[in-house]
Parts: sequence; C-alpha cells; structure tokens
Amino acid sequence: MDIFTNNESELEQKLIDVRRNLHQEPELSNEEVKTTLKIRKWLEEANIPILDLPLKTGVIGEISGNADGPIIAIRADIDALPIQEQTDSSFQSAVPGVMHACGHDFHTAVILGAAYLLKKRQENLKGTVRILFQPAEETGHGAKSILASKGLDNVQAIFGLHNDPLSELGILGIKEGVLTAGVDRFEIEVKGKGSHAAKPEEGIDPIVIAAEIISRLQSIVSRETKSSESVVISVTQIHGGNTWNVIPESVYLEGTVRTFKEEIRETIPAKIERVLNGVAASYGGEARLIWHPGPPSVQNDKEWTHFAKRIAVQNGYKVVEVEPTAGGEDFAFYQQKIRGAFVNIGVAGEYGLHHPKYYLNEEAILPASYYFADIAEQALIELYGKTLSGHYIPQI
Repeated sequence: MDIFTNNESELEQKLIDVRRNLHQEPELSNEEVKTTLKIRKWLEEANIPILDLPLKTGVIGEISGNADGPIIAIRADIDALPIQEQTDSSFQSAVPGVMHACGHDFHTAVILGAAYLLKKRQENLKGTVRILFQPAEETGHGAKSILASKGLDNVQAIFGLHNDPLSELGILGIKEGVLTAGVDRFEIEVKGKGSHAAKPEEGIDPIVIAAEIISRLQSIVSRETKSSESVVISVTQIHGGNTWNVIPESVYLEGTVRTFKEEIRETIPAKIERVLNGVAASYGGEARLIWHPGPPSVQNDKEWTHFAKRIAVQNGYKVVEVEPTAGGEDFAFYQQKIRGAFVNIGVAGEYGLHHPKYYLNEEAILPASYYFADIAEQALIELYGKTLSGHYIPQI
C-alpha cells in the first residue's frame, strides 16, 4: 500500500494493522527487540530517516523541513506488561503472560501515523520533528535511556500521550501543571530471630514487626502530611515463613509511594526509616529500607498546555480538564529538560488500564495521528516565529 495515498481509509487500516500486529506480539520493558525492528521497518518504508543512537531498544526517526529551524519531538512508548490477556479478540496476545494492557500499541500506531502525515508535509515544515518510540516506560526509567543517548539534544518542545479507556471517543484530557504523581518503589527487609511457634519468647518475631510497620507507615499519610496534600503509601507484597509451626528469621515487604510535590517526596524516605528503626528496635529486631526512586510528576508547561488545547479544539476534540492521577509516567524525565505537554485521549473501553480484559476502540487512532501531526507542524511554526523575533530561548 502507498503510505502517502490521499485515501484516509487506507491509512487508517494501515495503522489499525500496525496496532494489531504489535498487540499480538507484545514485549516486556527493555526486551522490545522485535518491536524495535518492526518500527524501523515501518519508518524505512516511508523513507523516514532513523537516528544512529546507542539504544538497545527503541527508535527515533527524524523529519526535517527547514534544517535550520527549531526541533520538536513527539513521543510514544512501546513496551507491554506481564499480564495474561483475557479478551476474545481475533488478534489477542500470542505471548503467554504478556499483554499490551496499557495501550502502548495504540500509542505507537498513533505516533507512526503522525510521522506518515508529517512526511507528506515535509516541505512545509519550519524545522525538524523527532519521532520518538521509547522503550521501558513501565519500569519508569526508559526515558532516561533516551536522554542518555543524546537523541533529544537541542529539542525545544516535546509532546506525548496516554490513552484513557474510561473516556469516550473525541475526549482529550489535559491540565496545566501537575498531571501525574512522582513514583517511588521501596523494599523493606525485617530481621528477627527464628524460633518454634510454640515458644515465641525464645525468638524475635519478624512477622509481628512487619505487621506493625505496615500499620505505622500510614501515620506518615494521616499524621505527618497536610490534609490538603496527597501522599499514597501502599505495601503491595509481604513474604515471610515457609511452614505453620516455625517463626521465621525474616520478612520481606515491597511497595510504592506516590506524591505530587517534590518537596514532600524528598522527605518520605527519612520518615519511613524512622518508622522502621523505631518499630524494629522496640521488639529487639532490625529493619532496612531499600529505596528505588522513579520518575517525578508530569508537569505540563503553561504555554504548551494552552497550545495543545487550541490544536485539540481545531481537530474536533472536546477538551476536558482532568484531575491529577497517582499513576506514574516517565515522560516527566523529559520535562525536567524540555518544556512540553502530555495529554490523555479517550478510547472508549470498558476496563481500566492494566486489566487483563483491557481493550480500546480503534476509531481513536487516526484522529489522534492527525492531532499529533498538527501539534508538531504548528509547534514548529510557533517556535520559528519566536526565534526570528528574538523572544524565544531554547531550553537545552
């Protein structure tokens, strides 16, 4: 098929086929080798140059009009989740225990479609668009590998998306400022002294210590955080013991912390350690915190948020102001370096993200591709004009 046909239905079918192909062969974070090869092939078919970067997985294509103009980027993520699909679709995952339950296959198809549309408009582009297909978003650190590769050097604005299966087609959600939470992971190792379950006085019970730690951690939320602020501390795993009549030596806990303000986020590890040390010492045991910092919160730039809203209205979307979500998104790492905006696009599903029965309405793909093509083209015009007038200072 001629990718650059004027027949919209053919382009739409091409993008639906791309999405279904990816859905059938999902790959986990940092394992997206086949996915990367497919994306490279689809870009090469359209004669879109690919940057030569030190990336194990992931791709950045580039479309240049005025090579001396500004550079912007549009981003999709490409990894899947360790979830067994439970849908009855004809193109369900063929990989046991792995599924595109977060819709990254949709994101990839949308941004690929935008690339195809931008290629048709190449001669009129006032600068360069980098088409970013990022690995390992689900680990919270894939964006760091892209930044380290230098693939976004000199980029002056960046735009990304996530699908929202619980919003209808034609809905675009966005807000200025904080959009997602900062996401951190923790592990806790509790050490006691093993003994016979009938003689607990001869040991130090790490299960009792762990139980009190779990309860006391919530006091950080309820008694050490202003009621007007949001902190979520969730213990999501607990492992200890291997039989019914033995008190074990140790217990392992794992969980996550979600915060919206960096100044609050920075205080949490010390508060957790204080709880661990106090509770463990009161029983004569020990507890150790292992902290894994993840992405900060997505912070949408004021000007680019208003710009993204305007382009959305021009494209027929109904724009709604969304509430911040405690979910995480490593797009935030880009925004620490580059101004930009992140949007949610309704895909009219029935089940939420990360659900084994997750699905989406594929009619959302082509309109979103046009939206991101227009965002890219118009952002270059905005930046080009500001650069000429001397009012714009690049971020990096």
